[in-house]
Amino acid sequence: MSSQTVPTVMPAAFFGHGSPMNALELNRYTSAWRAFGRSVPRPRAILVVSAHWYIGATAVTAMPRPKTIHDFYGFPQELFDVRYPAPGLPELAEEISDVVHPTWVGADVDSWGIDHGTWSVLTHAFPDADIPVVQLSINAFKDLDYHLDLGAKLAPLRERGVLVVASGNVVHNLRGVDPRMVDEGFDWAHRFDEAAREVMLGDPTEAPALDAHHDFGLAVPTPDHFIPLLYLAGLAGAAGNGSAVLVDGYAYGSLSMTAYTVGMSCQGLGPAAGAPLLPADVPPDSSNI
Repeated sequence: MSSQTVPTVMPAAFFGHGSPMNALELNRYTSAWRAFGRSVPRPRAILVVSAHWYIGATAVTAMPRPKTIHDFYGFPQELFDVRYPAPGLPELAEEISDVVHPTWVGADVDSWGIDHGTWSVLTHAFPDADIPVVQLSINAFKDLDYHLDLGAKLAPLRERGVLVVASGNVVHNLRGVDPRMVDEGFDWAHRFDEAAREVMLGDPTEAPALDAHHDFGLAVPTPDHFIPLLYLAGLAGAAGNGSAVLVDGYAYGSLSMTAYTVGMSCQGLGPAAGAPLLPADVPPDSSNI
């Protein structure tokens, strides 16, 4: 890659990934993910913080060939047949440990891989699956400030050709899902998503304080899908600016599909169609979406 085509600092993003069925769909969200991939200079590697690797430790995948993980239930076989055969980059584990020191980060060589929070987005953004992908786990034992700070510590990687991507949903309440509300959100989902937007566009370092919002309990009944947003907030704070909205919207009443970027903007988001239909015979809170 020539120096003329590679920026000094790579962009970063948070994606509201929603249902894994988005991997198979062309809609306004997946079109935005595709536009993002087309707009990003080719990364040396992609580091993903996915809501679905939520464990009791901070770790990074360090295997040369990470497996595609189908960590959901009740969806059609076509979705289970999806493979995202991107290589890993084991040496990035040590690099990450160095930049976040003294925070401890373990190297996972065999237990995880690429989960659907990652591949459902990357199959659109980088469909050739030829860029190394590494995942960073979410440490379930740490508070919100820890994750904001860890995101900020990852900032030097952006200067080394690493695209940092976070994947979750700002609003994610599976018990509240109404499949009839395919492209709508409940009032409380709107209120919390809009409060998060104000923070992310203004001072992202205030994102942990969203836990005091009166709709936080409904919007974030479990923290796994919210925490990835804090990694982008930390990166934005480290850069000294806010983020930008890539695409927004709601799915099934109780999910926000809002996506944010730092250091870039995208054009040409494509069709207006929204979220895909959910399986009719599996309760959403049993499907691990």
